[in-house]
Amino acid sequence: MTSSRAVLHVFEKYQKDRVTFVQTIAELATRPQNIEVLQQAGVMSLLRPLLLDNVPSIQQSAALALGRLANYNDELAEAVVSNEILPQLVYSLGEQNRFYKKAAAFVLRAVAKHSPPLAQAVVDSGALDSLVGCLEEFDPGVKESAAWALGYIAGHNAELAATVVDSGAVALLVLCVQEPELSLKRIGASALSDIAKHTPELAQAVVDAGAVAYLAPLIVNPDGKLKRQVCSCLGQIAKHSVDLAEVVVEAEIFPKILTCLKDVDGYVRKHAATCIREVAKHTPELAQLIVSNGGVGALVDYVVESEGNNRLPGVMTLGFIAAFSETLALSVIASKGVMPLYTSLVEEPEDHIKSAAAWALGQIGRHSPDHAKALADAGVLPKLVSVLVASDSSDDLKTKCKRSLKFIVEKLTDMKSLDKLLQEKNLPEGIVKYVLQQIAKVLPNDSKGRHDFVTSGGFAKVQQLDSVSGSKLKEHVEIINSCYPEEIVKYYSPGYSSSLLEKLDAMTVQG
Repeated sequence: MTSSRAVLHVFEKYQKDRVTFVQTIAELATRPQNIEVLQQAGVMSLLRPLLLDNVPSIQQSAALALGRLANYNDELAEAVVSNEILPQLVYSLGEQNRFYKKAAAFVLRAVAKHSPPLAQAVVDSGALDSLVGCLEEFDPGVKESAAWALGYIAGHNAELAATVVDSGAVALLVLCVQEPELSLKRIGASALSDIAKHTPELAQAVVDAGAVAYLAPLIVNPDGKLKRQVCSCLGQIAKHSVDLAEVVVEAEIFPKILTCLKDVDGYVRKHAATCIREVAKHTPELAQLIVSNGGVGALVDYVVESEGNNRLPGVMTLGFIAAFSETLALSVIASKGVMPLYTSLVEEPEDHIKSAAAWALGQIGRHSPDHAKALADAGVLPKLVSVLVASDSSDDLKTKCKRSLKFIVEKLTDMKSLDKLLQEKNLPEGIVKYVLQQIAKVLPNDSKGRHDFVTSGGFAKVQQLDSVSGSKLKEHVEIINSCYPEEIVKYYSPGYSSSLLEKLDAMTVQG
């Protein structure tokens, strides 16, 4: 009897030591400073056999430790793959209890998140069927862990997302969105977003599973993290085509989504603005729907209250709306949308946000003389010029500024504004050409403008331009000069005073 107890004691001690070992490793793996030491000590090869241990708690702790290690960097995730740990996890996913399934799905997620090749390794191990099976489990924690892993796999590229769709995951992810647990709703919406973002076909697969009808009402859910994922997913669906955008709109997201632009959560505000942008960009009818629901005022407020990359979707949406028609552009002007865009051009440090603001201002001003004058009155033109000539402006920003200046100037009929722009310092020759062309069109029919153009010094500036005979610039100068008596043209021509002095000198000599 004593000898049998002694034998059992050896096994009990061995079991306790294994438990202590895996639990300690799992704990050590939570701290980044320990990772390298654990790796050098060969922790992977020691944990691998413990995944098949006959004690469930040891299996779970071993999986948890591996997940934490793999989560740390891609090198450790690759070690999980190279040690052939994935097939063991996948096999166990179909066999073990819910605690182990959660831990195993965590490892698969931790490996898949780093790169497409690592996500492909998870797929190649046969994990998809097991993960989809976990979505049908009763336990919400198992579903959540599996949905998270599927989202990470799908997020990398269209090919991996297509394998997730083909595995039958979409309908079950839509069911996750309908579950009462908030965390499960969030992860379900996030995974659907990761699938829908890649191609119209993948977004259509999400729509065909009925996702939009369940996502849209959640826009008004009090949970900020859920609203982030819902707005993101609806935006990822809407961005691909007019048809998909209309599906999102028909789920009656307007005007509810506009309240998200005032949400306390910055990510909710940004994702909501992005979703609205993805709807607005497609057609005049969709843009008009946003305007009719009070969207422009809400977007203008959003641009005023945001900064940096959060501001970008609001700026772009105003540009898309304004681009479609005179009326829609007028709604942006009427909602005091010009100044926030001007402020973005002036204050934002990032060139891509300045570029978006310059582009949006061009879309507002390109429709009619009234639109162009509204921008001129706001002081937009000199700022576009200063950004255009700034040495630190990117090529894209310079291009956007130049195009917007061209659009606005070509519609501008207010001589005072054209005159002021012509007299800007460092005005590039390309812009001078547009301004002169427009002055040449306006001046013949504006008697007061002709007078003011002389007294302001604008006419003298025209005479000073170094215009090569026969060039377009020369043509415009000649048209402008033809609006004035020859004596005035001579008087303001460079060298006129010198020629008068020469005549005076000649008279003196003769005398």
